[in-house]
Amino acid sequence: MTRKISVVLLLALSFAILPLSAYAAEYNLPWEKFSVQAGVFFANLNDKVTVGAEGAGVAIDLEQLLGLETQNSSFRVGAFYRIGEHRRSRVDLTYFYFNRDASKVIGQDILVDNVTINAGSNVDSTFNFQILKAAYSYSFFQDDRMDLAASIGLFVMPIKFEVTATGVGGKGADLKFTAPLPALGLRGDFAITPRWYLRSSVEFFYLNYQSFTGGLLDTNIAVEYNPWKHFGIGVGLENFRMGLNAEGNDYPAININGDVKMQFIGVQLYARYFF
Repeated sequence: MTRKISVVLLLALSFAILPLSAYAAEYNLPWEKFSVQAGVFFANLNDKVTVGAEGAGVAIDLEQLLGLETQNSSFRVGAFYRIGEHRRSRVDLTYFYFNRDASKVIGQDILVDNVTINAGSNVDSTFNFQILKAAYSYSFFQDDRMDLAASIGLFVMPIKFEVTATGVGGKGADLKFTAPLPALGLRGDFAITPRWYLRSSVEFFYLNYQSFTGGLLDTNIAVEYNPWKHFGIGVGLENFRMGLNAEGNDYPAININGDVKMQFIGVQLYARYFF
């Protein structure tokens, strides 16, 4: 999966750089005021959950232990709006999700929400994970070829984890919470030619407060081609990592006793309408 991603991005970047000299003198491009984009996101995932008292919880590798697929695809949508005449202030919204189910005979005891499911049980499992991201950014440098901005935003991530042992006397348990994490970031958009763009961003968060520790790092890069005045297509790469450790409810909307670690890397193919 990672090798395919690298090949796709390398080809896209090659096509983007080739016409640079031919279009170098044609820049007269105000940054668009409004944009909405939608596409398909293909991801490779790796998630771990540990629930229970410190030192007593058992780490559950969702892909290896429970048999959830490491690869998943989802629909992804986003939009932004630039505020003011100079278009330096910008508001972004993004939404996508991963829903996965599996059934497997487990090779070790697992503990979820104070319920122990014994090794040898056939377990049906569900892990649903959504990301709703809102951000405000201000362009501290902007001309006809480059837009550099600093951002502040909020990741809202509803997470649902369920396990059920099938058969007579089967046990079941679930873990549901919403992880609202603020983030700081940097964004850079570059006009390679009037039709080719390179877009990139990085967002990060870390907090250690009482019995809560949380952090995330989200990096994006995309190559975009705009064949018509108000329409573009693109391919992007995203690498997302998040870790939470909590005991109780010291942090808003998070009430768990254990760890959740999630990461994915994936490719997005998208279309964009703008003006």
